[in-house]
Amino acid sequence: MRRRTMLSLCGFTAASPLLLPARGRAQQAWPSRPVTILVPFVAGGASDIAARAISLRMQQSIGKPLVVENRPGANGEVAGRQFARSAPDGHTLMVASIGVFAINPALRPNLGYDPVKQFAPVTLAVTTPNVLVVNPKTVTATDFAGFLDWLKKNRGKASYSTSGIGSSDHLTAELFKQLTDTDPQHIPYAGGAQAITALMSDDVQLSFQNLGSVLPHLQEGRLRAIIVTAAERHPQLPQVPTAAEAGLRDFVVTSWQAVMAPAGTPQPLLARLHDEAAKALREPEATQRLEQIGFTVVANSPEEYGAFQRAEIDRWRKVIETGGIKPE
Repeated sequence: MRRRTMLSLCGFTAASPLLLPARGRAQQAWPSRPVTILVPFVAGGASDIAARAISLRMQQSIGKPLVVENRPGANGEVAGRQFARSAPDGHTLMVASIGVFAINPALRPNLGYDPVKQFAPVTLAVTTPNVLVVNPKTVTATDFAGFLDWLKKNRGKASYSTSGIGSSDHLTAELFKQLTDTDPQHIPYAGGAQAITALMSDDVQLSFQNLGSVLPHLQEGRLRAIIVTAAERHPQLPQVPTAAEAGLRDFVVTSWQAVMAPAGTPQPLLARLHDEAAKALREPEATQRLEQIGFTVVANSPEEYGAFQRAEIDRWRKVIETGGIKPE
């Protein structure tokens, strides 16, 4: 009785927040300070665009600033290592790509983070198909059958550009080679912008690039689209057939960006993070702007995204092993 009286006199009860464990207080107080969204690439790329679309609207909802922190390096490993050490309290999130969350663990056996064991799925934010684009001055083919014929006539001569070894565009091209028994030479560059410039300069003849990054060049006639790797034709390129329509089955490939929290984030907080991120992505103005540059908003559940991520790791591991692809 005396202990209860003393606690009451001091203004505390057994349910007082000051007597709860630290993690419990953090859960109740979220967000108690600005939230950081790590992006493992430079500003202006797909992950950065998705992160800023989320942060702009999410901070209005939660009443605290969301700070996008760009931490490029080692194909996402620098930010991945940092994120793996972050406290699971909802104040640090990561928005990153298929490369960081699915290709790196399949490609790099000594990766300094585990995106399945050390990260908790929040949502698959956006997807975008890749587009098989060619230099129209060099490749005269205008359809897939004609392009395949041109490619086989130029065995050992044709080459394709990518944004780097192990990138989404690289593995898309590698899967294409495996499905079509063709052999264009891989020429990696330091990013998608350089890969596209090389294609337009005729240093290479073809490339698989994200829709958003090549759309202006297609509209202006500097590049020609042969197929899109989506399940359906894309509204931005309604005249371009899908791979399946062109006769190439099992070639649905999307580049994607997702939101993760650190592993160990309590389930109620994870659900709140999902709700806030999904709401930000589905806000009509945000959705419209993302769609205009080639993205499709997904904003699915943590469970759906987690299953998708694991399937993507398995899929690209097979492509990497079949192609004998080694990291830089």
